[in-house]
Amino acid sequence: MNTTPLFGMTLAELQQVAAENGLPKFAAKQIADWLYKKKVESIDQMTNLSKKARETLTEKYCVGLAAPVKETVSVDGTKKYLFSTANSKSVEAAYIPDRDRATLCVSCQAGCKMGCKFCNTGLQGFGGNLTTNEILNQIKSLPEFDTLTNIVFMGMGEPIDNLQNILKAIEILTADHGFAMSPHRMTLSTVGILPGLEEFLKKTDVHLAISVHNPFPNERAQIMPIENAQPLMKTLQLVKRYDFSHQRRFSAEYTMVKGVNDSPRHARQLVNILRGIPARVNIIRYHAHPGSDFEPSPEIRVREFQEILTSAGIIATVRASRGEDIYAACGLLSTKAAKSDI
Repeated sequence: MNTTPLFGMTLAELQQVAAENGLPKFAAKQIADWLYKKKVESIDQMTNLSKKARETLTEKYCVGLAAPVKETVSVDGTKKYLFSTANSKSVEAAYIPDRDRATLCVSCQAGCKMGCKFCNTGLQGFGGNLTTNEILNQIKSLPEFDTLTNIVFMGMGEPIDNLQNILKAIEILTADHGFAMSPHRMTLSTVGILPGLEEFLKKTDVHLAISVHNPFPNERAQIMPIENAQPLMKTLQLVKRYDFSHQRRFSAEYTMVKGVNDSPRHARQLVNILRGIPARVNIIRYHAHPGSDFEPSPEIRVREFQEILTSAGIIATVRASRGEDIYAACGLLSTKAAKSDI
Protein backbone atom coordinates (compact mmCIF):
# COMPACT_ATOMS: atom_id res chain seq x y z
CA MET A 1 0.00 0.00 0.00
CA ASN A 2 1.33 3.46 -0.92
CA THR A 3 1.88 5.77 2.02
CA THR A 4 2.62 9.50 2.12
CA PRO A 5 5.99 10.70 3.45
CA LEU A 6 5.85 12.85 6.57
CA PHE A 7 9.42 14.01 6.09
CA GLY A 8 9.28 17.23 4.09
CA MET A 9 6.03 18.47 5.63
CA THR A 10 5.94 21.90 7.25
CA LEU A 11 4.58 22.36 10.77
CA ALA A 12 1.27 23.59 9.33
CA GLU A 13 1.01 20.46 7.19
CA LEU A 14 1.84 18.24 10.17
CA GLN A 15 -0.86 20.02 12.20
CA GLN A 16 -3.32 19.18 9.45
CA VAL A 17 -2.21 15.54 9.56
CA ALA A 18 -2.73 15.51 13.32
CA ALA A 19 -6.19 17.06 13.06
CA GLU A 20 -7.32 14.67 10.32
CA ASN A 21 -6.21 11.65 12.34
CA GLY A 22 -7.61 12.60 15.72
CA LEU A 23 -4.29 13.61 17.31
CA PRO A 24 -3.91 16.67 19.55
CA LYS A 25 -2.41 19.76 17.87
CA PHE A 26 0.80 19.54 19.91
CA ALA A 27 1.49 16.14 18.31
CA ALA A 28 2.59 17.99 15.18
CA LYS A 29 5.62 19.42 17.00
CA GLN A 30 6.39 16.03 18.45
CA ILE A 31 6.37 14.51 14.95
CA ALA A 32 8.51 17.39 13.61
CA ASP A 33 11.03 16.77 16.37
CA TRP A 34 11.35 13.13 15.37
CA LEU A 35 11.58 13.94 11.68
CA TYR A 36 14.04 16.82 11.70
CA LYS A 37 16.05 16.58 14.91
CA LYS A 38 16.34 12.84 15.47
CA LYS A 39 17.38 9.93 13.29
CA VAL A 40 14.01 8.24 13.21
CA GLU A 41 13.44 5.65 10.49
CA SER A 42 9.84 4.66 11.21
CA ILE A 43 6.72 6.08 12.78
CA ASP A 44 6.83 3.31 15.36
CA GLN A 45 10.01 4.89 16.78
CA MET A 46 8.08 8.08 17.68
CA THR A 47 7.63 6.80 21.21
CA ASN A 48 6.10 9.92 22.77
CA LEU A 49 3.05 9.34 20.56
CA SER A 50 0.55 6.82 21.83
CA LYS A 51 0.63 3.34 20.34
CA LYS A 52 -2.82 3.95 18.83
CA ALA A 53 -1.65 7.22 17.24
CA ARG A 54 1.37 5.47 15.74
CA GLU A 55 -0.78 2.68 14.37
CA THR A 56 -3.21 5.18 12.86
CA LEU A 57 -0.42 7.17 11.20
CA THR A 58 1.32 4.06 9.88
CA GLU A 59 -1.78 3.14 7.90
CA LYS A 60 -1.44 6.28 5.75
CA TYR A 61 2.05 7.66 6.24
CA CYS A 62 5.72 6.77 6.37
CA VAL A 63 8.83 8.72 7.40
CA GLY A 64 9.96 8.79 3.78
CA LEU A 65 13.76 8.86 3.89
CA ALA A 66 15.75 7.07 1.18
CA ALA A 67 19.50 6.47 1.06
CA PRO A 68 21.52 7.40 -2.02
CA VAL A 69 21.71 4.67 -4.65
CA LYS A 70 25.26 5.48 -5.73
CA GLU A 71 28.31 7.24 -4.31
CA THR A 72 31.48 8.36 -6.06
CA VAL A 73 34.50 9.81 -4.27
CA SER A 74 37.07 12.18 -5.78
CA VAL A 75 40.76 12.26 -5.00
CA ASP A 76 40.18 15.77 -3.58
CA GLY A 77 37.56 14.55 -1.06
CA THR A 78 34.50 15.71 -3.00
CA LYS A 79 31.68 13.16 -3.01
CA LYS A 80 28.83 12.87 -5.47
CA TYR A 81 25.65 11.10 -4.38
CA LEU A 82 22.99 9.85 -6.76
CA PHE A 83 19.38 9.66 -5.55
CA SER A 84 16.38 8.07 -7.23
CA THR A 85 13.10 10.01 -7.39
CA ALA A 86 9.52 8.76 -7.18
CA ASN A 87 9.24 8.85 -10.98
CA SER A 88 12.45 6.82 -11.38
CA LYS A 89 14.66 9.74 -12.39
CA SER A 90 18.19 10.29 -11.08
CA VAL A 91 19.27 13.45 -9.27
CA GLU A 92 22.58 14.45 -7.74
CA ALA A 93 23.95 16.04 -4.59
CA ALA A 94 27.60 17.05 -4.32
CA TYR A 95 29.33 17.08 -0.92
CA ILE A 96 32.34 19.42 -0.86
CA PRO A 97 34.52 19.45 2.28
CA ASP A 98 36.96 22.35 2.55
CA ARG A 99 38.87 22.81 5.83
CA ASP A 100 36.27 24.07 8.35
CA ARG A 101 33.42 24.13 5.80
CA ALA A 102 31.36 21.32 4.37
CA THR A 103 29.00 22.38 1.57
CA LEU A 104 26.24 20.36 -0.06
CA CYS A 105 24.99 21.28 -3.53
CA VAL A 106 21.34 20.20 -3.64
CA SER A 107 19.19 19.49 -6.70
CA CYS A 108 15.63 20.79 -7.03
CA GLN A 109 14.58 19.22 -10.34
CA ALA A 110 15.30 16.15 -12.44
CA GLY A 111 16.81 17.75 -15.51
CA CYS A 112 15.99 21.37 -16.29
CA LYS A 113 13.81 23.47 -18.61
CA MET A 114 16.26 26.35 -18.99
CA GLY A 115 18.37 24.78 -21.74
CA CYS A 116 21.65 26.62 -21.05
CA LYS A 117 23.97 25.46 -23.83
CA PHE A 118 27.03 24.82 -21.66
CA CYS A 119 25.15 22.93 -18.93
CA ASN A 120 24.90 19.15 -19.03
CA THR A 121 21.73 19.13 -16.92
CA GLY A 122 19.95 21.18 -19.58
CA LEU A 123 20.84 18.59 -22.20
CA GLN A 124 18.78 16.01 -20.28
CA GLY A 125 15.54 17.90 -20.81
CA PHE A 126 13.03 18.25 -17.99
CA GLY A 127 12.14 15.23 -15.88
CA GLY A 128 9.97 16.87 -13.23
CA ASN A 129 10.07 18.97 -10.06
CA LEU A 130 11.38 17.36 -6.91
CA THR A 131 9.03 17.31 -3.95
CA THR A 132 10.03 18.94 -0.68
CA ASN A 133 10.65 15.44 0.60
CA GLU A 134 13.04 14.69 -2.28
CA ILE A 135 14.88 18.00 -1.87
CA LEU A 136 15.41 17.59 1.87
CA ASN A 137 16.13 13.87 1.60
CA GLN A 138 19.40 14.75 -0.16
CA ILE A 139 20.40 16.57 3.02
CA LYS A 140 19.08 14.33 5.80
CA SER A 141 20.09 11.05 4.09
CA LEU A 142 23.62 12.28 3.44
CA PRO A 143 26.12 10.08 5.33
CA GLU A 144 27.99 13.29 6.26
CA PHE A 145 24.83 15.09 7.42
CA ASP A 146 26.25 15.90 10.86
CA THR A 147 29.25 17.70 9.33
CA LEU A 148 27.32 20.05 7.02
CA THR A 149 27.87 23.79 7.44
CA ASN A 150 26.42 25.16 4.19
CA ILE A 151 23.58 24.31 1.79
CA VAL A 152 23.56 25.50 -1.81
CA PHE A 153 20.54 25.15 -4.09
CA MET A 154 22.87 24.97 -7.05
CA GLY A 155 22.62 21.38 -8.22
CA MET A 156 20.37 20.10 -10.99
CA GLY A 157 17.42 22.27 -12.03
CA GLU A 158 16.22 25.85 -11.65
CA PRO A 159 15.09 26.55 -8.05
CA ILE A 160 12.71 29.41 -8.91
CA ASP A 161 10.95 27.07 -11.36
CA ASN A 162 10.12 24.88 -8.33
CA LEU A 163 9.68 27.78 -5.94
CA GLN A 164 6.93 26.56 -3.61
CA ASN A 165 8.77 23.35 -2.75
CA ILE A 166 12.01 25.31 -2.33
CA LEU A 167 10.30 27.77 0.04
CA LYS A 168 8.91 24.88 2.09
CA ALA A 169 12.35 23.29 2.22
CA ILE A 170 13.90 26.57 3.40
CA GLU A 171 11.15 26.94 6.03
CA ILE A 172 11.92 23.50 7.42
CA LEU A 173 15.68 24.03 7.26
CA THR A 174 15.51 27.33 9.18
CA ALA A 175 12.60 26.84 11.61
CA ASP A 176 13.22 26.07 15.28
CA HIS A 177 11.00 23.01 14.95
CA GLY A 178 13.00 21.95 11.86
CA PHE A 179 16.75 21.90 11.29
CA ALA A 180 17.22 25.35 12.89
CA MET A 181 19.90 26.38 10.39
CA SER A 182 20.77 30.00 9.71
CA PRO A 183 19.53 31.25 6.31
CA HIS A 184 22.96 32.84 5.94
CA ARG A 185 24.37 29.33 5.66
CA MET A 186 22.36 28.86 2.46
CA THR A 187 22.58 30.14 -1.10
CA LEU A 188 20.11 29.85 -3.95
CA SER A 189 21.43 30.03 -7.51
CA THR A 190 19.04 31.03 -10.31
CA VAL A 191 19.04 32.27 -13.88
CA GLY A 192 16.67 35.00 -12.62
CA ILE A 193 12.98 34.27 -13.17
CA LEU A 194 10.51 37.03 -12.35
CA PRO A 195 8.21 37.33 -10.42
CA GLY A 196 9.24 34.17 -8.55
CA LEU A 197 12.60 35.68 -7.70
CA GLU A 198 10.89 38.61 -5.98
CA GLU A 199 8.77 36.24 -3.89
CA PHE A 200 11.94 34.40 -2.84
CA LEU A 201 13.64 37.68 -1.88
CA LYS A 202 10.63 38.81 0.16
CA LYS A 203 10.07 35.56 2.01
CA THR A 204 13.62 34.46 2.86
CA ASP A 205 16.99 35.82 3.97
CA VAL A 206 18.92 33.19 2.00
CA HIS A 207 21.89 34.41 -0.04
CA LEU A 208 21.28 34.91 -3.77
CA ALA A 209 23.47 33.97 -6.73
CA ILE A 210 22.47 34.94 -10.28
CA SER A 211 23.79 32.96 -13.23
CA VAL A 212 25.17 35.72 -15.46
CA HIS A 213 27.73 33.99 -17.72
CA ASN A 214 27.65 36.78 -20.30
CA PRO A 215 26.98 40.52 -19.74
CA PHE A 216 25.86 41.24 -23.32
CA PRO A 217 22.14 40.45 -23.89
CA ASN A 218 22.45 39.17 -27.47
CA GLU A 219 25.41 36.94 -26.61
CA ARG A 220 23.83 35.72 -23.37
CA ALA A 221 20.71 34.72 -25.31
CA GLN A 222 22.83 32.47 -27.53
CA ILE A 223 23.97 30.36 -24.57
CA MET A 224 21.09 31.04 -22.16
CA PRO A 225 17.66 31.07 -23.87
CA ILE A 226 16.09 32.52 -20.70
CA GLU A 227 17.56 35.90 -21.68
CA ASN A 228 14.86 36.26 -24.36
CA ALA A 229 12.02 35.94 -21.84
CA GLN A 230 13.72 37.20 -18.67
CA PRO A 231 16.42 39.77 -19.54
CA LEU A 232 19.32 39.89 -17.11
CA MET A 233 19.05 43.67 -16.74
CA LYS A 234 15.49 43.36 -15.40
CA THR A 235 16.73 40.82 -12.88
CA LEU A 236 19.51 43.14 -11.75
CA GLN A 237 17.04 46.03 -11.45
CA LEU A 238 15.05 43.90 -9.01
CA VAL A 239 18.20 42.98 -7.07
CA LYS A 240 19.02 46.68 -6.61
CA ARG A 241 15.79 47.10 -4.62
CA TYR A 242 16.97 44.73 -1.89
CA ASP A 243 19.63 45.17 0.77
CA PHE A 244 22.71 43.06 0.11
CA SER A 245 25.09 45.30 2.04
CA HIS A 246 24.98 43.48 5.39
CA GLN A 247 24.43 39.82 6.25
CA ARG A 248 22.67 38.80 3.05
CA ARG A 249 25.01 38.33 0.09
CA PHE A 250 24.56 38.70 -3.66
CA SER A 251 26.86 36.90 -6.07
CA ALA A 252 27.16 36.82 -9.83
CA GLU A 253 28.05 33.38 -11.18
CA TYR A 254 30.26 33.45 -14.25
CA THR A 255 31.34 30.25 -16.00
CA MET A 256 34.27 31.01 -18.29
CA VAL A 257 34.10 29.36 -21.72
CA LYS A 258 36.92 29.69 -24.21
CA GLY A 259 36.15 32.17 -26.98
CA VAL A 260 32.57 32.67 -25.80
CA ASN A 261 32.61 34.99 -22.78
CA ASP A 262 36.20 35.31 -21.57
CA SER A 263 37.52 38.46 -23.26
CA PRO A 264 38.53 41.73 -21.56
CA ARG A 265 35.49 43.43 -23.10
CA HIS A 266 33.25 40.89 -21.33
CA ALA A 267 34.97 41.65 -18.04
CA ARG A 268 34.62 45.41 -18.49
CA GLN A 269 30.93 45.10 -19.38
CA LEU A 270 30.37 42.89 -16.35
CA VAL A 271 31.80 45.71 -14.22
CA ASN A 272 29.36 48.12 -15.90
CA ILE A 273 26.20 46.10 -15.30
CA LEU A 274 27.07 45.43 -11.65
CA ARG A 275 27.50 49.10 -10.77
CA GLY A 276 25.36 50.05 -7.78
CA ILE A 277 25.12 46.47 -6.51
CA PRO A 278 27.35 45.21 -3.66
CA ALA A 279 28.16 42.11 -5.65
CA ARG A 280 30.92 39.58 -5.63
CA VAL A 281 31.70 37.53 -8.71
CA ASN A 282 32.32 33.79 -8.59
CA ILE A 283 34.43 32.87 -11.60
CA ILE A 284 33.87 29.22 -12.48
CA ARG A 285 36.13 27.15 -14.67
CA TYR A 286 34.05 25.37 -17.27
CA HIS A 287 33.93 21.57 -16.87
CA ALA A 288 34.08 20.01 -20.31
CA HIS A 289 31.75 17.05 -20.85
CA PRO A 290 31.19 14.51 -23.63
CA GLY A 291 29.24 15.86 -26.59
CA SER A 292 29.97 19.51 -25.86
CA ASP A 293 31.73 21.82 -28.32
CA PHE A 294 32.73 24.21 -25.53
CA GLU A 295 36.18 24.32 -23.94
CA PRO A 296 37.47 25.77 -20.67
CA SER A 297 39.15 29.17 -20.87
CA PRO A 298 42.96 29.09 -20.55
CA GLU A 299 44.19 29.84 -17.04
CA ILE A 300 45.90 33.05 -18.16
CA ARG A 301 42.59 34.34 -19.54
CA VAL A 302 40.81 33.46 -16.29
CA ARG A 303 43.34 35.44 -14.27
CA GLU A 304 43.24 38.42 -16.64
CA PHE A 305 39.43 38.46 -16.32
CA GLN A 306 39.69 38.37 -12.53
CA GLU A 307 42.23 41.20 -12.51
CA ILE A 308 39.93 43.52 -14.48
CA LEU A 309 37.16 42.93 -11.96
CA THR A 310 39.31 43.37 -8.87
CA SER A 311 40.90 46.53 -10.32
CA ALA A 312 37.37 47.96 -10.56
CA GLY A 313 36.76 47.23 -6.87
CA ILE A 314 34.72 44.05 -7.31
CA ILE A 315 35.50 41.05 -5.14
CA ALA A 316 36.16 38.29 -7.67
CA THR A 317 37.19 34.78 -6.71
CA VAL A 318 38.08 31.88 -8.96
CA ARG A 319 36.22 28.84 -7.71
CA ALA A 320 38.48 25.86 -7.27
CA SER A 321 37.60 22.98 -9.57
CA ARG A 322 36.47 20.05 -7.46
CA GLY A 323 35.67 16.45 -8.27
CA GLU A 324 36.36 16.52 -12.00
CA ASP A 325 37.36 12.85 -11.84
CA ILE A 326 33.89 11.85 -10.53
CA TYR A 327 31.61 13.88 -12.82
CA ALA A 328 31.04 16.44 -10.04
CA ALA A 329 29.77 19.24 -12.29
CA CYS A 330 25.96 19.49 -12.34
CA GLY A 331 24.22 16.84 -14.42
CA LEU A 332 27.24 14.77 -15.41
CA LEU A 333 26.77 11.82 -13.08
CA SER A 334 23.01 11.55 -13.57
CA THR A 335 23.43 11.71 -17.34
CA LYS A 336 25.92 8.89 -17.13
CA ALA A 337 23.55 6.92 -14.88
CA ALA A 338 20.66 7.40 -17.32
CA LYS A 339 22.72 5.72 -20.02
CA SER A 340 23.54 2.70 -17.89
CA ASP A 341 22.09 0.63 -15.09
CA ILE A 342 22.54 2.26 -11.69
